[in-house]
Amino acid sequence: MKQNRCALILGGYVNGYSIIQELYKKNITEIILFDTKRDIASYSNKIRKFVLIEKTPDALCTEIQKLHENYDYIVIFPTNDLQLEHLHQIYMKISSYCFVPLNSSNLLQCLDKYTQYEYCEKLGIPYPKTVHINSIEDLDRISSLKYPVLIKPRKRDDISTDVFRNLQLQTRSDLEECFKLIEKHLSGGITFLASEIIPGDGSNIYAYVGYRNKEGTILNEWTGKKLSQYPDDFGVFASASNEAPDEVLYQGRMLLNGMNLIGIAEPEFKYDFRDGKYKLMEINLRSMMWHRVGNLSGVNIQYSQYLDAIGEKVEMQNQDKTRRIHFVYLKHEIVNLITRKGYYHTAFHNLFNADKTVIALFDPWDLKPFLKDTISTITQVMGTCLRALSRV
Repeated sequence: MKQNRCALILGGYVNGYSIIQELYKKNITEIILFDTKRDIASYSNKIRKFVLIEKTPDALCTEIQKLHENYDYIVIFPTNDLQLEHLHQIYMKISSYCFVPLNSSNLLQCLDKYTQYEYCEKLGIPYPKTVHINSIEDLDRISSLKYPVLIKPRKRDDISTDVFRNLQLQTRSDLEECFKLIEKHLSGGITFLASEIIPGDGSNIYAYVGYRNKEGTILNEWTGKKLSQYPDDFGVFASASNEAPDEVLYQGRMLLNGMNLIGIAEPEFKYDFRDGKYKLMEINLRSMMWHRVGNLSGVNIQYSQYLDAIGEKVEMQNQDKTRRIHFVYLKHEIVNLITRKGYYHTAFHNLFNADKTVIALFDPWDLKPFLKDTISTITQVMGTCLRALSRV
């Protein structure tokens, strides 16, 4: 018998599993997971079905059409930029029976980090001094920046190609050493941004997360900050909290409204102590890794999208800022402890210096995802130790 509706999660990593946790707690039991590999969320007892798919828009479209044979309406939750691009390509084929959380008229432009900085310029929002690199000749533009400099793809091309996520250049000689690598990727059609690095570690990064509906109203929102990153201060989330100043809230709202974004979006800022400004680093146009911080502090962004998608009223929620809530991904913290000198104090703070600490993936009623990730952690730690011993 055909069901009325389901939630479709794309991607089974930490962000995908956190969406599953939030929706399931709100009594949504028709949860389907699509992924291109068998990741941790595929082992959850909270999902109705897991489907392994190929990493192409056609494969995604085919499996969604099959899912439609069992469900009248499908609410989609993407977790990476490649999924957004694929959804954009198949939008017209599925939008009559799917809620696709994106603005099909401007998605591709807004995924481009240079476009994001152009909006900052229009809206008066601070961002680091940046130049775009579309050809090998453009590398001369870097001379207008102060070192150290960070080079990163204008879009998240590292998801689908072998390009680096970011490249740190301390001096001009570093650029000369990386010249051939950058040239190779430019010849392959990948373009880059080069930005001055804002000083400070990973604990200076703040985020605004909001859900903006197709009528242009932000229905719910929250703010927080990263406490640490992995494998270094230009990596991904290791621990995060619900602490952030009002300036992050105001600038995040301005970007969602000014760029006419639809769905869940997360502008990420870094505090620059030199001028006291919060400068945009990038905008994620989907749920990022540590979005559960909002859920743990009283704001159900994912559930807000689900309710809005099915035409039900969304109650505005106020984020709990009275308690310090830490969300910790143990896998990244453990590897940081082993590989980063003097990291002990940071790890101790992240785990114990909070009113409430929640470990990512851990659920006593759904242990398999956590156990699978723990095995992965042990394997990664052993590999790290063996590599270190081989260098002695």
